[in-house]
Amino acid sequence: MSQVTRILAAWYQMGQDSGYPTPGVGMPANFEASHQIVNARSPASVDTLLQGAIEGHVLVKNVNNALPLKNPTMLSIFGYDAKVPDQYDVGSAWTNGREPDVGYTGQFAGNGTIVSGGGSGAVTPPYISSPFDAILQQAINDGTALFWDFDTVNSTSNVDAASTACLVFINAWATEGADRTGLHDSFSDNLVINIASQCSNTIVIIHNAGIRLVDQWIENLNVTAVIFAHLLGQDSGRALVQLLYGEVSPSGKLPYTIAMNESDYGPLLAPSQAEGEFALFPQSNFSEGVFIDYRRFDVMNITPRFEFGFGLSYTTFSYSSLSAQASSFKPSVYPTGDIIPGGASDLWDTVARVTAVVRNAGSVTAAEVPQLYIGIPTQGQPVKQLRGFDKLTLKPGQSQVVTFELMRRDLSVWDTVVQKWALQKGSYNIYVGSSSRDSPLTGSLSLY
Repeated sequence: MSQVTRILAAWYQMGQDSGYPTPGVGMPANFEASHQIVNARSPASVDTLLQGAIEGHVLVKNVNNALPLKNPTMLSIFGYDAKVPDQYDVGSAWTNGREPDVGYTGQFAGNGTIVSGGGSGAVTPPYISSPFDAILQQAINDGTALFWDFDTVNSTSNVDAASTACLVFINAWATEGADRTGLHDSFSDNLVINIASQCSNTIVIIHNAGIRLVDQWIENLNVTAVIFAHLLGQDSGRALVQLLYGEVSPSGKLPYTIAMNESDYGPLLAPSQAEGEFALFPQSNFSEGVFIDYRRFDVMNITPRFEFGFGLSYTTFSYSSLSAQASSFKPSVYPTGDIIPGGASDLWDTVARVTAVVRNAGSVTAAEVPQLYIGIPTQGQPVKQLRGFDKLTLKPGQSQVVTFELMRRDLSVWDTVVQKWALQKGSYNIYVGSSSRDSPLTGSLSLY
């Protein structure tokens, strides 16, 4: 009954019981048959699509300012992910639910750059700006010589020793209806290792659906820069070129933790399996509780390769002037407001405010993402939990105050006996910084 209630509540809340359009409008069953085109694109979305692609990149390594590129004389480009797929029509990947041709163990898409995941996560953009196409146009403008090898059979490419830099493009594929079989693949890793053995300025770009390990080669001294580019849609290549050449500074942050080894994730890589009387009705006890991703790494004292919230820039930022203050009123332990969608209405009341000053201490205009983490003073809770973030674009030398409003729900723990969210007595630890492991500002907050 509760399941039915949740479904029907959403149905009525969103007004789906009246005025719903007649079925049959939109995507046709057969693209090859004559059908009416429904063009849902809007010119107003163009800038948003490109900006989203730019901000989806996360720079995690940049030794000796390998990036941005500065009028390179010669670039050598490698990897199956650099070019557009050889086929992109009504019978190809991303258009009708088919998956792209995948490589060894199905972990990477070997038929070209990927701009989305598979299955219901797939999109069909009007075009694909591939990394190679975008770099080619830039090379034409700059007078840069280009060499390339997109072989998907052998990972033993040859490198011209005069290359200013070598760009290696790999990916990590995922789709609906099947678990990923691993967090890295040998073919792609061997490709990076081979190029790095011949090129002292090897830059790796990964279009990845989620976590992708890099410890096979990340400490190689010839791997000078690494970008987790994610799945960026139609403007993938255009966005990357703006970052590679310094037209904009990277500002993305990792929404997950990159471990040094699979085992660091523990039981998170071994989900509950359906068996016995539940063979047809999969069950999970979620024994990991709230200790997933960075929360697990913190409580287990595991050093990550790149932590949650991490991401480099072409400039540097400093943090100062932390202030944490509780509201003047004393909130009750349990919420007392009327029930609205999401719970009691006063769960959204502001009970505290944290401020800090962020300054661009470098020489490049760039955006920073200050992050607020809270340590709740209750046994069995994570060391810290993300409770706020913002994005500030700052000119060199510019400072700005960032403000985090903390709601009752941000500082509460679920009381399983009372079946309500409960504020905790004691001192809440406050952490503000650029990632879950880099918090130059620390303090405390007491509500009672």
